[in-house]
Amino acid sequence: MGSIEAVLDLDSLRADIAVLEEQAAAPSLWDDPEAAQKITSKLSHLQAEVRKTEALRSRIDDLPVFFELAEAEDDADTLAEAETELIAVRKALEEMEVRTLLSGEYDAREALVNIRAEAGGVDASDFAERLQRMYLRWAERHNYSTEVYETSYAEEAGIKSTTFVVRAPYAYGTLSVEQGTHRLVRISPFDNQGRRQTSFAGVEVLPVVEKTDHIEIDESELRVDVYRASGPGGQGVNTTDSAVRLTHVPTGIVVSCQNERSQIQNKASAMNVLQAKLLERRRQEEKAEMDALKGDGGNSWGNQMRSYVLHPYQMVKDLRTEFEVGNPQGVLDGEIDGFLEAGIRWRKQQEK
Repeated sequence: MGSIEAVLDLDSLRADIAVLEEQAAAPSLWDDPEAAQKITSKLSHLQAEVRKTEALRSRIDDLPVFFELAEAEDDADTLAEAETELIAVRKALEEMEVRTLLSGEYDAREALVNIRAEAGGVDASDFAERLQRMYLRWAERHNYSTEVYETSYAEEAGIKSTTFVVRAPYAYGTLSVEQGTHRLVRISPFDNQGRRQTSFAGVEVLPVVEKTDHIEIDESELRVDVYRASGPGGQGVNTTDSAVRLTHVPTGIVVSCQNERSQIQNKASAMNVLQAKLLERRRQEEKAEMDALKGDGGNSWGNQMRSYVLHPYQMVKDLRTEFEVGNPQGVLDGEIDGFLEAGIRWRKQQEK
C-alpha cells in the first residue's frame, strides 16, 4: 500500500484539490460554463480518489485488529468475516495498483470514443450499438459523465457509427486498451433461418485535446457541410440544418456532430473531435518513427482484440491477455473492469 500511496502522491493530490477548491469558490466560475464543468469535475474525481485511498489505508490498518479479535474470541464467524475482508482488501489493492500503471503522456485525459460497424451487415450495426451501450453503462456504473457527439443510425437496426466523450480523469488511459476490432458470434435475430452470424465492430479511443496541444488547423484546408440531423429510421430530430460534417482535406479525415441544436455548437464539437484525431495521427507517426529506430516493427497488437460468443456457448475472451468470462450479457451491460485491468497490465508488460 505504501508504494501505491507514493505513486499516487497524496500530498500532491491534496495540493491540487486545494487549488481547485479555490477556483470552484470564485464568484465568476460559471462565466465560462465549459471551464467550470472541467474544474468541478476534476475536483470531484480527485476528492473521490483521496477518500478511496484513505479508506483503503484505514481498512488495511484495521485488518490485524480484526484477526486478533477473532483469535481472542475463538469465534469461527468472526474469523470468516476477517478472511472475507482480507480478500476484499486484496482486490481493492489490485484495482488501485492498476491506476498507478497509467503513466502514459495522455493517460490522465478524458476519452473520446468512436465506434463503427464493420463486416456483418445489419448484425454489425446492431453490435456497434450494443458496444456503445456497454461503454456508456460502464461509465454510468462509475458515475462518469458522458456526452454523445454524433450517432449515425443504420437503416434496418443499430448504428453505422457513433462518437462520444467520457469525462473522467484517466478515462483515456483506461479505455485506450479497448481500441481494436471486436467480434460477435451469435444466432442472428435478423436471419429468418436462424443461422449463426459473425459480425465485427471497430473501436477507436482518443485523448481529448487540451489547449496546450497546439493542433493547428488551417480553415482553408477544411470542407464544411451542414445537414439536418436525424434519428433512428430516418426520423427527423431537428427542423434546421444544424448538423455539421467537417472534412480535413489533406488527411481525408471526416468527423460529424449533431448533438447540439445550433450549427455553431456542432461545429465547435466537431472541431474538438477533428483535433483529437489529428493529435492521435501525429502521435502514431512519432511512434512509428521511434519503432523504426528501435527496429521492432511497431509491436502491433493485431487487428482483432476481443470475441463475444453467444452461440454455441457463452463466453467473452480478450485475444491479447487471454482474460475471459462466461457471462456475455454482464459484459455487454458494462461489466468490463476485469478486461480493462487485464489490458492495462498486459500493455505495461509489452512496454518493458
